[in-house]
Amino acid sequence: MTTEHRALRTELETLTTEAFRPELAEIDTLPTLDIARLMNGEDAEVAAAVALRLPEISAAIDAIAARMARGGRLVYAGAGTAGRLGILDASECPPTFNTDPGQVVGVIAGGPRAMVTSVEGAEDSAELAQKDLDALGIRAADTVVGVSASGRTPYAVAAVEHARALGALTVGLSCNAGSALAAAAEQGIEVVVGPELLTGSTRLKAGTAQKLVLNMLSTITMIRLGKTYGNLMVDVRASNDKLRARSRRIVALATGASDEEIEAALTATGGEVKNAILVVLAGVDGPSAARLLEESRGHLRAALTAAAG
Repeated sequence: MTTEHRALRTELETLTTEAFRPELAEIDTLPTLDIARLMNGEDAEVAAAVALRLPEISAAIDAIAARMARGGRLVYAGAGTAGRLGILDASECPPTFNTDPGQVVGVIAGGPRAMVTSVEGAEDSAELAQKDLDALGIRAADTVVGVSASGRTPYAVAAVEHARALGALTVGLSCNAGSALAAAAEQGIEVVVGPELLTGSTRLKAGTAQKLVLNMLSTITMIRLGKTYGNLMVDVRASNDKLRARSRRIVALATGASDEEIEAALTATGGEVKNAILVVLAGVDGPSAARLLEESRGHLRAALTAAAG
């Protein structure tokens, strides 16, 4: 074993996410139902661990939303499971919130191929992280969220360090306390979920915790940006039959209008849900609804207030 490998092994042994649990050493001899109960019990602890970090999560969301309101982007950077979760969250924003594909972006060590297969050595490359961010043209209005269960992954740490040097807001999301990632970022979020059911398999509790936090970062940011009306997804992009049906239901829930009124409003607004709601509730035409929303920076409540005034 080389000196470098020995040092890495020693470092990993200090991480909570890598800890060995002797009480589970014979888990493979248990009945399947018992293993399932154990795993379910482990998962039940994750939400409580996330709850402890809500102040840090909320502070990050407010900072992200402020930058996105000025035209900034939200970029997730990670390797392996962490990188895949970032790309998943980013890919779901356009259909859910009608964002431009470039507004919320995920980059993963090793590129697109790493979504479905392991790319050896990619997570250890700081240079690769810098290259990936430079390809996006990171600027001060952007936010880069480094995601790493261990909190030490070179790709994620380097992404945060490089983005911070460029003036962007940086957030470090990890599952170990006192992580290098949180230290490198302007804002750290450390969700300590404890040792995994399978030693070091951080796609389990750590991955679940990361998914929960990423859900919050994107969803609540979009709420702050006016992408919802109450708990309705009024910026949903109707790209298939299910979403077209959902669009009509959202207009109905927001307005209580008849099917005929809803169809007329959606026709007048080119299928834009938020605009259609404004047409029904404010009694304006399609172009007026578009103008009011533009003047209100996309916030439907503000547009309704302006229309009433």
